[in-house]
Amino acid sequence: MGKTYDFDQPIERRGTDCFKWDALPSMYGRDDLTPMWVADMDFGSPDFVLDAMRRRLDHPVLGYTMPSEGYWQAVTGWLGRHYGIQATKEQLHFIPGIVAGIAYALLALTQPGDKVLVTTPVYPPFLNLPKESGRTLVASPLKIAGGRFAIDVDDFERRVEGCKMFIMSNPHNPAGTVWGREVLAKVAEICERHNVLVISDEIHADLTLPGCSHVTFSAVSDKGITFMAPSKTFNIAGLGSSVCYIPDEDLRKRFFGWLDALGVAGGNIFAFTAAEAAFAQGDEWLRQMLDYLQGNVQALDSFLKERMPKVKAVLPEASYLAWLDFSGYGISHKELADRLINEAHVVLNDGTTFGGNAYEKCFRINLGCPRAELLDALDRIAQALECKK
Repeated sequence: MGKTYDFDQPIERRGTDCFKWDALPSMYGRDDLTPMWVADMDFGSPDFVLDAMRRRLDHPVLGYTMPSEGYWQAVTGWLGRHYGIQATKEQLHFIPGIVAGIAYALLALTQPGDKVLVTTPVYPPFLNLPKESGRTLVASPLKIAGGRFAIDVDDFERRVEGCKMFIMSNPHNPAGTVWGREVLAKVAEICERHNVLVISDEIHADLTLPGCSHVTFSAVSDKGITFMAPSKTFNIAGLGSSVCYIPDEDLRKRFFGWLDALGVAGGNIFAFTAAEAAFAQGDEWLRQMLDYLQGNVQALDSFLKERMPKVKAVLPEASYLAWLDFSGYGISHKELADRLINEAHVVLNDGTTFGGNAYEKCFRINLGCPRAELLDALDRIAQALECKK
């Protein structure tokens, strides 16, 4: 009988310099808020990851460190078991975080002024990185069909004309939509025909919920760059440990050569130690955690139907993030935001940060917490909205 993990156990994170909790006073002027915004979980990181880090601390020297063969075996084993990616060590590169990796790709593989395509609403750095690096941002709005986000293929193809890069969130953030093989193949075909490089951020791939199946972009094209990481999966985002996979040799030489010139392969001792333990030992922990997350998604769905039927939700097929549209309440975006903070005492991500005013009255909610905490926050949101005339 294997170990059973407890995801109902509350963990006090205040006072650990945790951005999700400890930034509340400086950002909102109060600390009596439940943060359901920053995309990390309130579950403890797995014991086998923490134990590996403790063992490493038994040695008194924390000097320059390189990734071990055990690290590479753990990474390639995970990619093979979960995604059918038969990667060699030479096709992989350590990255100190996927946002950094996307920034590196923009700087290395595009020029100032180049057009970069994204699909909105989308994770805010996808919007900010191209603009801040002097590139031209092009946005193709997603549709909502059948309660999930969908790529508007006709609009996508019109807007991709003249672009040099498409930054794709796969599965999609902010709502965990899983892009199927047919959609990805169509995206790959359009981008290849227009000579557009695809950057596939697959940080939430491991969080694909029971009943759904993640398809990596590399399964439909060998011309893109795929980023993955253990950070969301095992709640170790603070360690800055990610990996880049490029099957195409010419593209790999261009990008990896640029990365090596920057010296980013060095990582840090605990990024390697934690990732190796997570990928080598994490299958059962992940299975149990996903079952729990699925229960949270179902709890959210039931609560909305019973207590807040005016809310239109896009529920995750992967990740612990859901997209909530409060427009049915007929009040302004500003008033919605005010009620959430000052009456419900809950912090959600403002939808406008995912693509502008088109997403007013929408908010992203983080479900990666003990279920009792989730239900308590939802109850306070319902009271703040449903009891008003």
